[in-house]
Amino acid sequence: MVKVDISGALGFVSESEINSLDTRKPLETLKTLYENGWMELPATFSAELSGQIKSLSDNIKKQSEVLIVLGIGGSYLGARAAIEYIKSPNYNMLKKNTPDIYFAGNNASGEYLEQIFELIGDRNFSVNVISKSGSTIETAIALRFFKAHLLERYGENGLKDRIYVTSDIGSPLIKMAQESGFSYLEMPPEVGGRYSFLTVVGLLPCAVAGIDIDEIMAGAKEEYENGLEAACLYAKTRQALYKKGKNIEMLASFEPAFRFMGEWWKQLFGESEGKEGIGIFPSYADYSADLHSMGQLIQEGERNLQETFVSFNEPRQNPKVPGGDIHSDKISAIAGFDMHKINMSASEAVKKAHIDGGVPVLELGLPVLSAKSFGALVYFFMRSCAISALISGVNPFGQPGVEAYKKNLFAILGL
Repeated sequence: MVKVDISGALGFVSESEINSLDTRKPLETLKTLYENGWMELPATFSAELSGQIKSLSDNIKKQSEVLIVLGIGGSYLGARAAIEYIKSPNYNMLKKNTPDIYFAGNNASGEYLEQIFELIGDRNFSVNVISKSGSTIETAIALRFFKAHLLERYGENGLKDRIYVTSDIGSPLIKMAQESGFSYLEMPPEVGGRYSFLTVVGLLPCAVAGIDIDEIMAGAKEEYENGLEAACLYAKTRQALYKKGKNIEMLASFEPAFRFMGEWWKQLFGESEGKEGIGIFPSYADYSADLHSMGQLIQEGERNLQETFVSFNEPRQNPKVPGGDIHSDKISAIAGFDMHKINMSASEAVKKAHIDGGVPVLELGLPVLSAKSFGALVYFFMRSCAISALISGVNPFGQPGVEAYKKNLFAILGL
């Protein structure tokens, strides 16, 4: 489903240089690594698991007007990305028959927490706490706040029905859920956090938002079955460009609904590749808005950038520009143009300008913003990320550097 176009990079790196990066060993390694359980998720997703997730989501939708998702990194980025991509960046402001969804436990700001409580107001709410280890400090702190609010509002008996736990088997969170009578879903222990969206981690919040999780998994399965060549091409091309000094990759889309997909992508590639003194720095730009803030640097700054554009063939909505001169804006001839044509023209104009300015551009094409294309893109990025990291010689499934700040934080707090 994901189409890869590398023509915008071939002026900077040759096809022979790209093809010289052999993916056979990385693919063999992926088959043997214990942590690669995510690779089979589209094939092993069952009607039973789908039904279990939907049953819990139905309970949440019946009992609550708000769901609070507590988690950090891979425990929340995928779900937030999916809701914005499939539904809308303005999901919570839309008229709908599903709960508002707010994300917390991803920072240590007391002001942020208090604002979430204000947004909940007197509405009924439930909490889905997500943590693979069960001991992530930002999430654990937030859980204490929300548990106290739930207890104050609903009492001990009501509390049991409004906390939903997602964690590894045997984690402190699962033990707490078992002892307290909370509903819980177990994460596959062999699946790392940033590779976990296609599990209960991402699928339960999506189901609460009214997203068809079976469609997400159908898109992922299509990519699992047919997308290996495309994933290898993307991985090899970005690594070949890295060898040419293009050590920053700017992912960009011309659809605002894609923004948090960019945030999810940054964690996936940053934590997987940034090790042992190497790694392509992942960044994201929201075009065309960021062209008016970052465009000058991208066009004429240091020539260490590569870009990857994500585009969609068909729009979900496509209004036409109204006619009439509002003022002397000199664009009256554009009346009657549809917005998709203008947006795609902007993409082509930016691509040409950046290539001419010394920035190679790869393009990833999908049919339309939908649950199915989201699932496909998630799987495409996970597979290509793992391959790319292995090409560079690092293990894509560890993140030892993340632990450094945690140790310092505990020491500073005297814990």
